[in-house]
Amino acid sequence: MDKGYERERFESVSIKTSVVDKFRRFCKKMSKSQSMTLLLMLDFFELNGISPNEKLGANMTTLENRIKRRINALIAIVKNIEKNEIKPTNAMMQALFQETPIEDKTEEDYKFETPKLITENEELTYYRQKYYKTQENYNALKYDVEDIIEKSKYIKSNFSTGYFRLEITKEGFEQLKEKLKDVHHHNATEIRR
Repeated sequence: MDKGYERERFESVSIKTSVVDKFRRFCKKMSKSQSMTLLLMLDFFELNGISPNEKLGANMTTLENRIKRRINALIAIVKNIEKNEIKPTNAMMQALFQETPIEDKTEEDYKFETPKLITENEELTYYRQKYYKTQENYNALKYDVEDIIEKSKYIKSNFSTGYFRLEITKEGFEQLKEKLKDVHHHNATEIRR
């Protein structure tokens, strides 16, 4: 008996003899009852959205071509990674570990300059000014961050985690970006001597 269909009664359907013979042979191959084989066939066509009048040849060819295109795209990505990342890195590593002869260079080749002598007070003044300038930049940045925090508002979402929204104008945001660029460039390292 077919599981789940034990209590249902049988109905008769008029089918041509040659079709019935073919269907019964198919049921034996499937090792299912005639009812279950017919149910499986109907489910197959409904779930896959195809009609028995259609041929799967064109659909399978399309699927095969799509898979080949994706594989070719993956091969291109791997080749690009190999060309642009792995080979240059490998070349750098080989250059690092190759033994290169050390040339004897004289002092004249390096062009040493005589250092400028400064007093202790000049050096102290220089570093004190640098310290004060760094403190100014730090405090300005601190006030800007505090201002941003004050202009931030927590938004609680019903469907996901909450988030913060920054409530400033576009011009205000652009000014903050410019200030950040200025702070970054003013703190660049200098060569004093």
